[in-house]
Order: sequence, then C-alpha cells, then structure tokens
Amino acid sequence: MRLNSGLVFLSDSRTNAGVDHIGTFRKMSVYENPGDRVMVLMTAGNLSISQSIRQMLNERTNAEGRSIWTATSMYEAAQILGDAIRAVHDREAAELSKFGIDFNVSIIFGGQIKGERCRLFQMYSAGNFIESHDENTYFQIGEAKYGKPIIDRVVTPQTTLDEAAKCALISMDSTLKSNISVGLPLDLLLYNNDELAVSRFVTIDEQNQYFQMIRRSWGSQLKRVFEAIDDPVWDAAPEATRNVLSSSSDHSEPVRVPPPAEIARNAPTVPRQILAHQDGSSKQAS
Repeated sequence: MRLNSGLVFLSDSRTNAGVDHIGTFRKMSVYENPGDRVMVLMTAGNLSISQSIRQMLNERTNAEGRSIWTATSMYEAAQILGDAIRAVHDREAAELSKFGIDFNVSIIFGGQIKGERCRLFQMYSAGNFIESHDENTYFQIGEAKYGKPIIDRVVTPQTTLDEAAKCALISMDSTLKSNISVGLPLDLLLYNNDELAVSRFVTIDEQNQYFQMIRRSWGSQLKRVFEAIDDPVWDAAPEATRNVLSSSSDHSEPVRVPPPAEIARNAPTVPRQILAHQDGSSKQAS
C-alpha cells in the first residue's frame, strides 16, 4: 500500500500446497542502504523464476552502468528490475515451455530513494510495470480476490500506517481462511516517509498475539454485523414496510427452461386455489 505517510508491505510464505507437500519460502526481500534508500520486493508465481530474477537483479546494471543500489530514482530501479525479468525470460522461457510450464511471475516493488517521494510498482512477466497513484493506493498479487473487498472499503491515501497494517492483516486472514495455497508465517514491513531505514518489521506466526486477536475479533464482529442486518421482506407493498426485496407490484420472472413435451403432458394437474389480494378480494386460480 502507498499512503501519504509511507508504505505497507505484507507477504505470506507458502509456495506449494499439495496434499502431502507444503513448501514455505519467504517472498519479501529488502534492499536497504540506510540514509540513502530502502526498497522492498515481493514475488508471486513460479518460485524458480522469482529466485532467478532476484539473483539477476543483484548483478544487473543498465546502459549507464547503474544498478538498483545506484539508480537515481525508483522509476529507474523498476526499469532495471524489468530488464532482469526479461533477461530471465530470454534464458528460461523457451525451455520451460517444452515441459508445459508458463513463464509466470508477478512482483510488487516499492520504496524510497533519497531526494524523491515513496513510490510503488507492480511488475509483470513481460518486464513492464504500472505505478500506484492516489486513485489506486495498493497492489495485490497472487491469491488476491479473497482479501480485496476489505481494502477497497477501508484504505485511502489518508489512512495511517497502523490502520493500513491492521487492514492488510485482516485482508490476509480472510485469504488464509478461504485458500490453502496461502499460509503463515507472514512478513509485515511498515515504512515511514523519509526514514530511509527499516524500523518496523515483524514475522508473524500462529503464536503472534496481535494476529490471534485479529482472527478472533474479525470473525466474531463479522458475524455480529451480519446478524444485525434485517432479513429481506418478500411480496410486500413497498410503502408499507422497510427492507422490501420483492413487492406485490413486481412482475419479475426467472428465465424458465420449458420441459420436454412428453414431460409436460404427464405433469400432474395443479389444484385450484384461492389467491387473496391485499384489498380483501379473492379469485380462483388454477
């Protein structure tokens, strides 16, 4: 997340979730030269590809001879990372395809270099990237769909780092609850604007007190809010009550698939019944 006050990064550590094999590798890497720059890289996708990219990034320089350690801006550092992704693709993609393996990697890359503001990028398999702006304050990669709604509802550029961290942990817990391919431990890093050093980082496991509280309270609070919402009212006069889902004046019908003719011919006859109207009158219907 890129906020007015800084950056929040959160990653899980599960890379394989088979029935009899669960792999754990940390997905967050920090490039820090205190007082000059702090950069954070998080990966999702094929583990061998992402590890090759990280290794390539350590050795990569651009045409001007600059590496991510000497790049003059985060944008230039992202370009160097994109070049590393393309170099690994050129070296490995064709061979991987022979075994039916796609070149699949997604990367979040962000941080701050002295002299400019915090910046955040999402990198793609082709080495291209997009940058976060106020209209899109965060990026998610990997299994993002389960935890996305809470972030969309809560986080804005004005959100504080601690509130954003709380939201990120709730988002991750929602994903952990619904998808076995995401697992503990988690790495959480909060970066304050212009600090140019890592001061708040924690690895979170099952015993982490705050994360245990998040898991307990978020589930119970969700259930409490759910139970407090009224059930829908069916077939009511809209002006007569609240929470009307279906009114007596509606003429909604589902898209019905007719049964085969021989089935329809053999269908039992529906008994005649009396339909009562709200005005007190009635009529027969069959």
